[in-house]
Amino acid sequence: IDLYNDLARRATRLLAVAPKLRGRDAGMMVAILMVEDAQSTGAGKMASDRSTRRLFERLVSLGAVRELTGRPT
Repeated sequence: IDLYNDLARRATRLLAVAPKLRGRDAGMMVAILMVEDAQSTGAGKMASDRSTRRLFERLVSLGAVRELTGRPT
């Protein structure tokens, strides 16, 4: 039950910040994050590597996702 509550809280937070995101692949990336446990910051279908990294940096700064490796890059 605790794990479910944590996942539900995180999913709600991710969906709440989704309208604040800009970028070509932002909607698709949010959908992927809703079904996957983890996602790397590779290039999307329409976005560059840099754009995808900036999207993830924005998600981290909004508290919607967290960095798993603990590395700054």
